[in-house]
Parts: sequence; C-alpha cells; structure tokens
Amino acid sequence: MKKHLLATFIGLNMTAAAQAATPTMEEMWQLIQQQQSEIAELKQQLNNNDARITETEVAAEATISAVEQFTLSPVALSKTTFGGYGELHYNSLERDNASASKDEIDFHRFVMFTGHQFSDDVRFFSELEVEHSIAGDGQVGEIELEQAYIEWDFAGQQRAKAGLFLLPIGIINETHEPETFYGTERNNVEKNIIPATWWEGGAAISGEISEGLFYDLALHSGLFLDSGEYKPRDGRQKVGKARADDMAFTGRLKYTAIPGLELAASVQVQSDMHQGVGDEIGGTLFETHIAWQRDAFQLRALYAQWDFDNAINSIAAGADDQTGFYIEPSYRVNEKLGLFARYSEYDNLAGNSNDTAVEQFDLGLNYWLHPNVVFKMDYQNQDAPGETGYDGINLGVGYSF
Repeated sequence: MKKHLLATFIGLNMTAAAQAATPTMEEMWQLIQQQQSEIAELKQQLNNNDARITETEVAAEATISAVEQFTLSPVALSKTTFGGYGELHYNSLERDNASASKDEIDFHRFVMFTGHQFSDDVRFFSELEVEHSIAGDGQVGEIELEQAYIEWDFAGQQRAKAGLFLLPIGIINETHEPETFYGTERNNVEKNIIPATWWEGGAAISGEISEGLFYDLALHSGLFLDSGEYKPRDGRQKVGKARADDMAFTGRLKYTAIPGLELAASVQVQSDMHQGVGDEIGGTLFETHIAWQRDAFQLRALYAQWDFDNAINSIAAGADDQTGFYIEPSYRVNEKLGLFARYSEYDNLAGNSNDTAVEQFDLGLNYWLHPNVVFKMDYQNQDAPGETGYDGINLGVGYSF
C-alpha cells in the first residue's frame, strides 16, 4: 500500500513537471521567430561565403594566369639580353703656356645594350649612348645610336650583318668598355686619326679563313668633309641622314692563332670625302696593330695613316698625309691593380714640313674593384704646336655589365 502511494506521488510530480516544461503558444511563437532570424542570418553568411569563394576563384584564376605568363617570360628573356657601360671623368689640366686650364667633371658616356636572339643563326644587337650626361638644344651632350644591326650565321664560321655597326679598324673601336683599356681618356691616335668611335651604316661579312685567321669585309656609308674641314674626325656623319653619294669600303685581316697575341691590319677606301659637293677628294686609311699579353705583361702598339688626294691641301697645307702611332706597355701587379705607360704621337698636317705633331706621354694605373668595375688615375704630359699642349691629372671610374 505504501509502495503504491509512493509511486502514485512520484507520477503526479512528473506529470506536473512535464506540464510546467511545456511552452505556451506565445512562447512557441517567440521561439519560431528566433529560429527564423537565425536561419536568415545563416543564409546571409552562406551568401557572403559564396561571394568570397567567387572572388577567391577569380583572384586564383588571375594569379594562375600571371604565373603562367611569368613561367613563359624567362623563355623570352633568355632570348633578349640587356647590358651597358658608363664612365665618369675628372680632368685637371693646364696648357704649357698657362694660357688656359681645364678643370671639369663629366659623365662622359652612358650606354645601354639591347640584343635579341631570333633563332640559332639570326640575332639583333644595338647600342644607345648619351654623351656628356645631357642632350638637347644648346646642351653639351648628344644622344647617339652607335650600333643597330641584324647578324646572320649563313654558313659555318661565316657571318653577315646589315644595319649600323662599328667599323673593324684599330684596337678600341669595337671594344671600348672602360675596364678593357688603360687610361681615363681613350688614346689620341685612335680618336684623331682613325677616328674612334666610328660607326657607319651598310652591310658586312666576316668569318674564319683558317684556324686563328679572320677576315672582315664591309661596304658602308663614309665620311663627309664639309667646307673647310680636313680632319677625319670632323667627317663622321653618324648615320643621321648621312650623305651617301660615295660609299666606302673597309677590309681587315686579324690573326689570333698564338695564345695572347693579336695581329691585325685594316684598309679603308673612299673615293670622295666631299660626297659630290665641290672638288673630289679621295682617301685611303691604313691601320695595323699588335696586342700581346704574356702572363702579367701586356704590350699594345698601333700605327694609322690617311693618304688623301692633294686637293685637300687647298683646305689645309699638309692635310694630304695624316698619321699617328702609339706604344703602350702595361703590367698587372695582381688581379686588382695594373700599371701602364704610353707614348703617342699624331699629326693631322703631316704632309707639310712644319712641326705640327702632337706628342703625349701618359703614366698611370687602373684599379679593378671588380672585373667589370674600374677606377683610373693617370698623369699626362702633352707637347703641341705653340705650347698649347695640356698637362695634368685625369681621374675616372667606369663599369660594364
């Protein structure tokens, strides 16, 4: 009986508790509203997530496209090459008769190279230069295109090129990056007789005749000596609407079969330096040089001579014969430091009996901070007609890459 009463009491309590836990209609409505709000919020979050996923997919596709382009670019870049060189000079010079001095600093050259390999046997090369830092009307500098040509390996060791190119004459005309030669300034003979740097527009072929024996043949635009001019350097047209009434021919033989030795001889012929304007004046340039290196010792020597028609003497007596030479021994103390001495002499009026030659002695050093970065210091002593030669110190820094 007691057990039955106890069970009945517990059952009544559970029923009451269940009834107390059952929500009213109002509570049920509030609960449903709350759930609807939560469902709406979840839908909004899902929509936001979908938008983010879409944005991420778009970004991912753009990234993949960029990566694909990037993975292709090294192929293109491997066919296109960039480089350049430059040099800054400081000159502190005074004339022998103390009538003038030269104290200046000049970013002499800033050059950029661009090349492209179209195929295994066809390529392009160019060289764009800014001289003296600033160019324009009334400015001291110039912007010059010194090379821009297509080269084709047409048979074995034989090549052909067409466009604008450096002439195969002398030592520094084709190779003149600052770390490749001694002295802050380029030597006077190649500047004033050859005259480097010298480029023309035309076509050329080159190749190897036998082991270590090379040839170059070129047909190209020539010099143009305007009224009153007689120096070869004054006649450079730089292929800017250059007069081409009379083309020029250049040929070279170069021998390099002996390690450390280069022997070369060049000839250039032009039948009319006046390009059909006024009296015809023909000219022939002959140049030969030796560059020999054995261990730390190096020797460079060059001779150049122009033979012009006698008609040029009506412009300047003795200009029919213009010659120059230099000899330059050097010694590489170590991989960083090199010492050199140079004696040079040139004469743009060598055909007369007067003393018109310019003689110069240079002594100095190069310090290579890196194989392609060089600092230079040299002293020059120059003797010129009328005691107009410049003596003093030159400093320079140069680079190439």
